[in-house]
Amino acid sequence: MTKKAELSVEGMSCGHCVSRVKNALSSVEGVLKADVSLENKNAVVEYDPNTTSPEKMKKAIADLDLGYAVTGYKEL
Repeated sequence: MTKKAELSVEGMSCGHCVSRVKNALSSVEGVLKADVSLENKNAVVEYDPNTTSPEKMKKAIADLDLGYAVTGYKEL
């Protein structure tokens, strides 16, 4: 069974930022789909909770070390 979550992401300012965050999330094992919006400053992620966790997704974004920060999380 998959879950869906919304991560609020601060620090994105352009399309390249969106691509970097999307690629970081997509590289996390267990993430099935990641949609990132610059306008909404968020990422909607579909994932397998048996394989990954919100903490791993947050870490993937933080590990980019480009000033992006996950400031919120909620299950959808």
